[in-house]
Amino acid sequence: MAIKQKELIANNKLGNTGSFVKENQKSLAVIGGAIVALVLLYFGYQKYYLAPRADKAANEMFKAEEFAGVDSLSDKAIKGYGSYPGFEKIAEEYSSTKSANLANVYLGGLYLKKGEFKKAVEALGNYSSTGSPVIDPLVLGMLGDAYSELQDYNKAITYYKKAAEKSGNTFTSPLFLKKLGLTFEHEKDYESALDAYKKIREEYPRSTEAAVIDEYIARAEAAK
Repeated sequence: MAIKQKELIANNKLGNTGSFVKENQKSLAVIGGAIVALVLLYFGYQKYYLAPRADKAANEMFKAEEFAGVDSLSDKAIKGYGSYPGFEKIAEEYSSTKSANLANVYLGGLYLKKGEFKKAVEALGNYSSTGSPVIDPLVLGMLGDAYSELQDYNKAITYYKKAAEKSGNTFTSPLFLKKLGLTFEHEKDYESALDAYKKIREEYPRSTEAAVIDEYIARAEAAK
């Protein structure tokens, strides 16, 4: 008796589901059509809008890169010159492209050199991680530099840590571990400074920073 009752309940549930589909068939068709339309719109956006913009942005990047290489303290690379756009315009007009993303990195570095640290933070904050084992930690490290110059040492420490841990490569990690240690020393946190310096000695013994790291370790130990 109980089994039959369960079967009846199950059949009722199935019947209710079928009724729902039948009664709302038009709505479901509209929703399904909308999903298909969104997918087609997305691929159309990628192919016919983003791809041409990406090509144009890449073509316009080369002159700004040339300006940055010749004189990084001039405004030509940032603002552009004549018919050539600078990194500011490329980042703004070609957003969602790889070139615009890279332009934000250039802008951050150029603003740092010019001493415009708040602008550097803004530009670097607009960068979207690409998974690059070099660029991603460099951006985090430059944010650390900018915050350090703005005397926001807590944020500087946060970004130096992130930069050092991001990829573990022998170029960026020891560089930002050293900056992390120096910032800890500035804040009189000598134990944390020692941890950063010793990590360079133990994990990156062939790095440039490791060649002189014993001097930093001795200084931090003496200051404790």
